[in-house]
Amino acid sequence: MAVPVPVSAYVVDCAVYVGGERLPGRWSHDAAIEEVRRRGDGFVWVGLYEPDLEHMQVVAETFDLHPLAVEDAVCAHQRPKLERYDHTLFMVLKTVHYVAHESPATTNEIVETGEIMAFLGTDFIVTVRHGSHSGLHELRRGLEGRPERLALGPAAVLHAIADQVVDSYLAVTEAFGQDIEQMESVIFEPRSEVGAEQIYMMKREILELRNAVSPLVTPLRRLAEADGLKQVRPYFQDVDDHLTAVSERVTAFDELLTSLVNAALAKISLQQNTDMRKISAWVAIIAVPTMVFGLYGMNFDFMPETHWQFSYPAVILLVLAACFLLYRVFKRNQWL
Repeated sequence: MAVPVPVSAYVVDCAVYVGGERLPGRWSHDAAIEEVRRRGDGFVWVGLYEPDLEHMQVVAETFDLHPLAVEDAVCAHQRPKLERYDHTLFMVLKTVHYVAHESPATTNEIVETGEIMAFLGTDFIVTVRHGSHSGLHELRRGLEGRPERLALGPAAVLHAIADQVVDSYLAVTEAFGQDIEQMESVIFEPRSEVGAEQIYMMKREILELRNAVSPLVTPLRRLAEADGLKQVRPYFQDVDDHLTAVSERVTAFDELLTSLVNAALAKISLQQNTDMRKISAWVAIIAVPTMVFGLYGMNFDFMPETHWQFSYPAVILLVLAACFLLYRVFKRNQWL
């Protein structure tokens, strides 16, 4: 018989903040919201990591979260978005992580993605994380060291999360830019072995990064213009500016990779033409002795110079001279 898992197994942290300060003690999510509403001040921040539907519904009942948003938070694999359900905002952000590797020409993965969902109410914020790289522990500690920011309410937490996510986009694009420069130098290096399929792999990774960045532009702009978030609107506007810069950089990367694909295909085509010219040149050289010795191998009574004492060395010298002449001609024309 399966033992039911308590909700706390999925709760990374649950805290009550009043006046920007964290109240001491450990809190369950229901006790925390009761304390806030009893005081009439402060808010609750509950952090969950990959909860299942059953235990997410327990939290949803406490904070009166909409069932559709709860289902999205559990299933994950959502596009970045911002939705309003009654008095609650539901926001999805895609997180990205740069996968370290020795060379972009040998790796199969550059960008790893995850998700952070946030339910924002007047006196609570519930965050749901998917992906091992999307931790918020350091973010929470940093905010707790700045009580003046936490005093602005749960919207300040949402801003900090969005800011951290967009900063990670900037870091990933910086690393991606270095990979593209390295790939570019390898492609234009003589006799390099980087194929177009490796660049297509990088374009696929760029597409994954674009799917995280581009859909987030509209939700952030809505937050930056929201009337109900006047105290934190300037902060969201700053994040929106950073996101715009990232979006432009990702678009530039995609265009550059398209150019590199064309360059790689042109290089492959040129290499194939060069190889075909070499093969054709050697075939032409080998055709001379093949033709001459083929003629002398025929069973005719009258063959040229067959009864001359020096006929054999003369034919050999003639064939070698013709082959050497052809070799010099092809070498001068850069076919060999």
